[in-house]
Amino acid sequence: MCPACASGRAGAEDSAKKMQYRGFIGGMMLHTGYVGSSDLTITSPGGESRTVGVRGAPFGIGGAIRFMFGKHLRIGSEGYVSTLHYGEYSSHAKTGWGGLLADCVWDLGKCRLFVGGTAGGGSQTNTTLLSPVGDDYAAEEFVSYRKYGFAALAPFAGLEIPFGGKVNVVVKIDYLINLSNPQDDFVTGPRLYLGFMFGHSD
Repeated sequence: MCPACASGRAGAEDSAKKMQYRGFIGGMMLHTGYVGSSDLTITSPGGESRTVGVRGAPFGIGGAIRFMFGKHLRIGSEGYVSTLHYGEYSSHAKTGWGGLLADCVWDLGKCRLFVGGTAGGGSQTNTTLLSPVGDDYAAEEFVSYRKYGFAALAPFAGLEIPFGGKVNVVVKIDYLINLSNPQDDFVTGPRLYLGFMFGHSD
């Protein structure tokens, strides 16, 4: 075999080793943060209008799984549901999203720093109440219900802290972006996640 061919083959083998599958990590996370949208003005059938601010701390849950390739690259998927309660009469916006994720990870002392993003889709339902809701079968005047889908992008960064052999405590922050269907009542902002990830790697 000629030296050039041998060198090329060795280089290809080295590249394959650098990107070989090394294991997986997955688990669940809770989140909160601070999100909001534009103020909403609701008009009743009688023509009266009222306005409410939409902002506050959401609460939600979700999970992710990552497959590790080489020293830094990870590919997987994640999905979450997040609910924001706002206003005087328990209005609420519920956002669900998920998709494919990719990130890069680096050792940072005994911890691991990761940066990446998720691309996929989601939906939001927003129930806005601007008057008391009676315990009856009468229709309310100041109620608005909206539901719509959107293409989602969520850049994120976080830290994995080893806790035992195959357990990691994960802290993450992200920002959900509505790419395809901008709406005045779409709630977004930084969300902070805390959870546990389990898995193994070579």
